Amino acid sequence: MKIQEGFIERNGFKLHYLREGKGEPVFVIGSRLFYHRLFSASLKEKLDFVFADHRGFSIPPESTEPVEELYALEEIIEDMDALRRELGWTRCWVVGHSGHGFMALEYAKKYADHVKGVILTGMATSLSTGNHALADLHFETLAEPERINAFRANMEALPAAIEAEPDKSFLLYNLALAPKSWLNLEMDAGAFWTEVYTNMPAIDYLWGIVFRDIDITQGLTDFYVPVWLAHGKFDYLAGPADQWTGLMKQFSDITLESFEHSAHNPPYEEATLFEEKLLAWMDLYQ
Repeated sequence: MKIQEGFIERNGFKLHYLREGKGEPVFVIGSRLFYHRLFSASLKEKLDFVFADHRGFSIPPESTEPVEELYALEEIIEDMDALRRELGWTRCWVVGHSGHGFMALEYAKKYADHVKGVILTGMATSLSTGNHALADLHFETLAEPERINAFRANMEALPAAIEAEPDKSFLLYNLALAPKSWLNLEMDAGAFWTEVYTNMPAIDYLWGIVFRDIDITQGLTDFYVPVWLAHGKFDYLAGPADQWTGLMKQFSDITLESFEHSAHNPPYEEATLFEEKLLAWMDLYQ
């Protein structure tokens, strides 16, 4: 199937996207290159995907704006809506994986009239210190010794790697986290990150401050968009699925789907089952 490439320009940022597929319109926010590789060819035959870069994966303009304004979550949301309008989509499904789930959910809260449903995968309820501790405990409880040793070795090597290439620290950190991210310890995680540009000031601010302090329960009182949450049993980054138990009651319509043979990446690790369950859920709202 032919892949279309395009971009929009907003506030000095050139935000690229890839489009592939047919059917229902699906907007995936994050790195266009990474997420195009994460979702299966089979699913792209059934849904019209747009994989869009946000400012964290875009070359920044020369600007005197402070980081907290240039990379505000509110600006990311407006970028997303500008692209939706450019595509001519009245309503679409919005997808966010891991930290990008916060972007997808907050977009849907603000632009609910343009969102059919929110699809969240591998997402923690926040990136707070408490959530990190919960994920660490999940890892220490379930992970086998070989996995723990591989992770420790990666962490020991990480500082030197970052010192050598500081502008690639986010990429290097994610590669070091592979034993926590992928159930298959032999997975070539680097293949997903090939040619992915990372704008470190944006990522440091969003992941280090915004998502650390975020309260996803804000704005849920009048939020009626359906939400589908896919969570891998062995997701050692986001942590255990039961962190959602207390929060789910605050959503008007949320479905938690557990993937028993996945870590952080169910769309790839259990692609067939992921497709089956996702499409069945989407059919409920057609």
